Amino acid sequence: MPALLLLTCLARAAEPEQYTFCSYNVRNWLKMERFEEGKTAPAAGKPEEEKRRVVEILMKIHPDVLGVCEMGTDEDVQDLQKRLKKAGIDLPHVERGHGGDPTRSLALLSRFPIKARNSQTDLTYKLGEQTFPMQRGILDATVELHADLQVRFLGVHLKSMREVDEADQALMRRNEAHLLRNHIDKILAQNTQTRILCYGDFNEHRNEPSISAIIGSRASDAYMMDLLLRDVNDQVWTHFWDAADSYARLDYVFTSRAMRPYIDLRNCRVHHERDFITASDHRPLVIRIKDRL
Repeated sequence: MPALLLLTCLARAAEPEQYTFCSYNVRNWLKMERFEEGKTAPAAGKPEEEKRRVVEILMKIHPDVLGVCEMGTDEDVQDLQKRLKKAGIDLPHVERGHGGDPTRSLALLSRFPIKARNSQTDLTYKLGEQTFPMQRGILDATVELHADLQVRFLGVHLKSMREVDEADQALMRRNEAHLLRNHIDKILAQNTQTRILCYGDFNEHRNEPSISAIIGSRASDAYMMDLLLRDVNDQVWTHFWDAADSYARLDYVFTSRAMRPYIDLRNCRVHHERDFITASDHRPLVIRIKDRL
């Protein structure tokens, strides 16, 4: 073998393998009241065209691990799983998370085995004399990407910005953020080297107290780093609210200190499709994970 070819092969062999994680709010992949063809359907599923487009977008990303918000029942998760498998994306390992919201849940689908499950489904907080559940809970699943690399995925979908009669929506979200922060603190108190990747729809702007609480202090071993992702146009927004013509960054990925060196930030992105809105009002976040340092 010529020396130059040998050196090229050795260089390629030395390059770390990479895995793709995708965080995506797929917008109501569940049964709910919908307005279709001039009529109100009390328990209609996500329209077929929207489902098809979600799958097409995920085909371009081809995730090894997929974290999704706004799923419904186990049957809805299986529906997504089957459609992805038919499209060539086989994610056989599943963890589903939920909280007090009876309609919307979280799901993690993985090509690799889930080695530990610690999803939090019954977290609560108090506002005055009232006790509230964390609406979607915290999905907590540890995935073994290979024998020497386990990643603990924490998925959330915090309280929406929609006003409710029960309490102030921003205060509810702030309390849910503190529940997440407490969960992270407990994990890292046991082992500061835990590789945590926390993701989801946080329904909050970057400068708000909820996000600051989740990130924590830079001086702390439990500090969570915000991965600021951009699309091909150097834009950071992840959500479009058509009623207000408003674009905002509401979806985030945070990593623990031990996890950050494994992230190939140059190849991470907000995935952009011109017609993304036909699938969801959110855009997917794509994270590239190296198998070694």
